[in-house]
Amino acid sequence: MDIRHLRSFVTVAENLHFSRSAEQLGVSAPTLTAQIQEVESLLEARLFNRTKRSVALTPAGEAFLTEARATLEQFERAVNVGQRAGRGQVGRVEIGYVGSAAFFGVLQDQVQRFRNQWPDVMVNTKELPTEQLTALLEDGRIDVAFVRMPVHLPDAISSRILARDRFCVALPADHILAKTVDDIRPSALAGELFVLPEQGLGLREVAKRGRFDPYIGSAPGSLVAVLTQVALGVGIAVIPSVLIQTVQLPNVVFREIAGPPIFSEVGALFRRHERLPIVCNLISQILETDERVWNGDPLRSAQKEML
Repeated sequence: MDIRHLRSFVTVAENLHFSRSAEQLGVSAPTLTAQIQEVESLLEARLFNRTKRSVALTPAGEAFLTEARATLEQFERAVNVGQRAGRGQVGRVEIGYVGSAAFFGVLQDQVQRFRNQWPDVMVNTKELPTEQLTALLEDGRIDVAFVRMPVHLPDAISSRILARDRFCVALPADHILAKTVDDIRPSALAGELFVLPEQGLGLREVAKRGRFDPYIGSAPGSLVAVLTQVALGVGIAVIPSVLIQTVQLPNVVFREIAGPPIFSEVGALFRRHERLPIVCNLISQILETDERVWNGDPLRSAQKEML
């Protein structure tokens, strides 16, 4: 017995008329009769009492009708879910991210817009260390990653820049360099003890411009942990300027770095040849997103207020 048999039986049970049901199903009356007989044979029960003038359900037919309708409804739901999954309308997406993506609002923006467009898709997010994200992407354990660039990209992974800001210096409030409102020259940071963020690009460029080798006091990982160490007087840190507005800790002062801006970028990583429609929908959204630029005005404004 297959779905065709169930549809034939339910149609006859609802119409109580074989010729009308055959026309509705697009089959001949003899074919429909043969299908009903096959069902009755498999069930070993008569489903209809049929005379020249009428067709009526037997008690067995009435009982079977309830189950047949439920089975057809479940089948239709399964087909619908399968079709929607094929179009990327249902399912689950796994997202990995670093804190910078959330501080900048990139993560929130992408997830919210995707949920609005595809409300039946489950979106799971998890903060993870940068060094794990590309491997997790390659293994298929996450579908998209939001990271602070640059990161090493295997051939199978593509990227899209979504936001851009610049690095600044975070210092304890009682630090001598915090007493000035002038931009800090990179060379002035030689000999300082640094708290190293997970992404060390900013410090490397500052040290290169200042022509010194940095002393690393600690490397706590997340940007919040880095600023906490600065607030505790462990050292200073070169951090993305977006933290000026997003993270406010007592005993931390921010200063600009003199010279050309040292830019940092937040981007999305994804598999180059993604096949899952649901993930492709998210990637398409990411590729259509304009890059955001952080201009750092809050820091300039804060410095002006101190004059």
